[in-house]
Amino acid sequence: MNISYKRASAIFVKDYKEFSRNYALSIMLLFPILFAVLFKSAGASLPGAAGFLFNSSFVLLTCFAQACLIAEEKERNTLRTLMLTPATTMDVLMGKSSLVFVMSTVVLAISTLLFGYEPANIGVFVAAIVLSIVLYTAAGTICGLYSKTLLDASLSIIPVAFIFMGAPWGAVLAKDYPVFGVLDYMPSSQLVHLLNLSPAGYSAGEVWPPLLIIAAWTAVLTLVSVVLYQKRLRDE
Repeated sequence: MNISYKRASAIFVKDYKEFSRNYALSIMLLFPILFAVLFKSAGASLPGAAGFLFNSSFVLLTCFAQACLIAEEKERNTLRTLMLTPATTMDVLMGKSSLVFVMSTVVLAISTLLFGYEPANIGVFVAAIVLSIVLYTAAGTICGLYSKTLLDASLSIIPVAFIFMGAPWGAVLAKDYPVFGVLDYMPSSQLVHLLNLSPAGYSAGEVWPPLLIIAAWTAVLTLVSVVLYQKRLRDE
């Protein structure tokens, strides 16, 4: 599918201007940084701190911001207008996702530095973070397409927060309750595995399975978001 970077960049600029005027939404940029500072002051060795920091940031910033950007278009009835322009599905989704991607990348970089997290392998860490940002952006798009207002969007991410943020903690119960073992295949659980790689050494078997599982989740949710957007276009 062809992508017009001029149209996508125009959508990016429009979303940036709207986002900068929405102080209630802009304040979400501070949460990951605040979490990083609090966890650092509590001790960087706090069990599960790194995993919670990143997974909560993806939900509260990446997913929430994307859902609100989509829902705001629907609330103002401008999404339909956007759909009727020459912009293709990928133009719109890339344009609306790029702002969230940039914000998430910058805020997470600052949070990582403040928290003092040092990855065992910078390449693996970057790959996992980039895939996760795309994944939660797609999840936010899905939530936004199912929301009619900003309030709906705020409520729609609750299941995402409950499932994705809670999965790593629920997976710990698999030793006593095997049924919870399925939670270990959630992308948030796999990210925790990658964050816990030992700097002293690790095997390829500790790296590739988690990365591939996260990549699979990313591909599926991205495809679902595109299909739902196109369905919305036909409905309109």
